[in-house]
Amino acid sequence: MKSTIAKSTDSAANAHATSSGHFPHLRLRRLRGSAEIRSMLQETHLRKEQLIYPLFITEAAGIKKPISSMPGIHQQSIDAALFEIEEVAGLGLTSVILFGIPDEKDPEARGAWSENGVVQTATRQIKERFPNIVVVADTCLCEYMSHGHCGVVADGQVLNDPSLAVLAKTAVSQAQAGADLIAPSDMMDGRVAAFRAALDAHGYEHVPIMAYSAKFASSMYGPFREAAESAPSFGDRTAYQMNPANAREAMREIELDIQEGADIVMIKPALPYLDLIREARTLFKLPIAAYNVSGEYAMVKAASQKGWLDERRVVTEILTSIKRAGADLIITYHAKDMAGWLS
Repeated sequence: MKSTIAKSTDSAANAHATSSGHFPHLRLRRLRGSAEIRSMLQETHLRKEQLIYPLFITEAAGIKKPISSMPGIHQQSIDAALFEIEEVAGLGLTSVILFGIPDEKDPEARGAWSENGVVQTATRQIKERFPNIVVVADTCLCEYMSHGHCGVVADGQVLNDPSLAVLAKTAVSQAQAGADLIAPSDMMDGRVAAFRAALDAHGYEHVPIMAYSAKFASSMYGPFREAAESAPSFGDRTAYQMNPANAREAMREIELDIQEGADIVMIKPALPYLDLIREARTLFKLPIAAYNVSGEYAMVKAASQKGWLDERRVVTEILTSIKRAGADLIITYHAKDMAGWLS
């Protein structure tokens, strides 16, 4: 009698163990059997509100010039950009980031901080016509400097502290024009604190800073430099942008920007640095942005035009992976296409 009971108990225990974690009782494919069930159980979701669309704005009127390395993206004048923003809004996107292309460049980057600079003028017109569109102002000097570097140059060196004053002045002028978010991308030490102090002193304590905190000296920026006409005339940017091999340093940069007052931090590029997006998400509680950069976009476009990739599926997978890694916001040239597909 005891033997029978023991065997019964053993069988029940074995069945329970099997059903708790082993095939054939456990079949994960049960939860993939239909589109409806897959949708119910999807863990990571893209939303249009999380996508930020970049625009390259020129001072000259009547311009819509295709960028050869970035199919579908243009240099365009403010009048043309307003038509595109109308399309952007119609697709359900809610934010754009502006990069200015001035008619003239100089060693003081006067076009960056001028009241009538291209980004400032564009911001005022966008906010007047589309008040609910969030305008992010990229705050850097490379597009406006005659030498193409992101700060003040003397004797062939990019000077950190003198650059902060010019950058902070630029941030204030962008806020005065109506920018909703200020996004320093220069990678000078101490610039978030300088921006916060300058914005607060001018009555813009309510304007958030989205800092390019871990911006790497990446090989993926080539198409952007064509689009923004911002390639440096000498040397490169490795003395201020980060070494792609350094993860711990990236976390230090992010932590310092948070201490200086950043409201949102960013990692750029996105795809080669998904591990750092995940690490930052684990370590820090504030919102994280990632920049799905021009080289990443160009590779997908080139391969899809060759028929080597299904563009819609690849873009969806890429953006989902960035979101899954921990990004709350994604700057991406795919934003318009993705918004259409999400609809």
